[in-house]
Amino acid sequence: MAELSERMRALVQPHLAGIEPYDPNFTPTRINLSANENTYPLPEGVREAIDAALAETPLNRYPDPMSNELRAELAARHGVDPACICVGNGGDELLFNFLLAFGGEGRTLLNCPPCFSEYEFFASLTKTGVRNVWRDRKTFAIDEKRMLDAARDADVVIVTSPNNPTGDVAQPGFIAQLCRVCPGLVMVDEAYIEFADAGTSVQNLLAACPNLVILHTLSKAFGEAGIRCGYVIAAPDIIDVFGAVRQIYSVNVLTQAAALAAVRVRDAFAPVVERIRSERERVAMALEAYDWVDVWPSQGNFLLMHVREASSIREQLRDDYSILVRDFSAAPGLNDCLRITIGTPEENDALLEALAELLDDDA
Repeated sequence: MAELSERMRALVQPHLAGIEPYDPNFTPTRINLSANENTYPLPEGVREAIDAALAETPLNRYPDPMSNELRAELAARHGVDPACICVGNGGDELLFNFLLAFGGEGRTLLNCPPCFSEYEFFASLTKTGVRNVWRDRKTFAIDEKRMLDAARDADVVIVTSPNNPTGDVAQPGFIAQLCRVCPGLVMVDEAYIEFADAGTSVQNLLAACPNLVILHTLSKAFGEAGIRCGYVIAAPDIIDVFGAVRQIYSVNVLTQAAALAAVRVRDAFAPVVERIRSERERVAMALEAYDWVDVWPSQGNFLLMHVREASSIREQLRDDYSILVRDFSAAPGLNDCLRITIGTPEENDALLEALAELLDDDA
């Protein structure tokens, strides 16, 4: 990662002098299983619906600032009032705005790594202090007791469910306890919730937990990572704050049109999600057959595996097979770990065949 020049370090705000932006470590390859995207083509009829919506969208007018038509459709999907939803330019904008509004200097984010690195990155941008309660070293389970103790004086809490990159879910009962003891806001990032078992979402807690915020995205199950559209569900007064701090017109007209068209035909995505869930189990079983490979149970569209010389295997997959997976070896607590997105059956077969050759050589 390139560092800021001496000139820039002298000019930026002091707390940004050592900043390092998010690096997905992307390399063009034949098969990309590194970014937890939905690699399946859009279901039949969905692309046509999106194309028609885009063709009818005027470009000479500013977008609806609050994406109200899309808000209404998302509200219908979740059975909530539109006033409980704020749409953003991807989940990342909403994460940043959450910490901008409710974090800041003198306030603390309670975090439970290993998890999505952007939480700490955005905390650093907004001068929000971070208290980490680390997950179990072997199982990656949340240390619920320590989290509950730490939440008593936390300003904001973020828990990912299913967690990226480990794939485990936070139990709704635990989230309810977090909301009760935390004097601030508790965000549950449910970016991958469509791939999890029924009953995993914490949405049913909203009525009883007025400080709960739930983050969603269309980048994963809906296969629309390229349009950058996410949204939060929360009490209306919390949504008012998101609306107040957001950048003007942050969700453009084409994103709103494409998102609305996809959400209107949301049932078409269910077979794709089920196929990914099935493929996730198939790939996990194949990897678990190796005595020197550990694979953690996952409720997302990805698997975390531990293997000797993980960085070398990642490089060989990239250079010799043109397959890209994500290396987490440099992340604390994830030494020799690779994260593998679950792709199409053909992509998964190619990955497993390549790994069979590499892992047999490793043996």
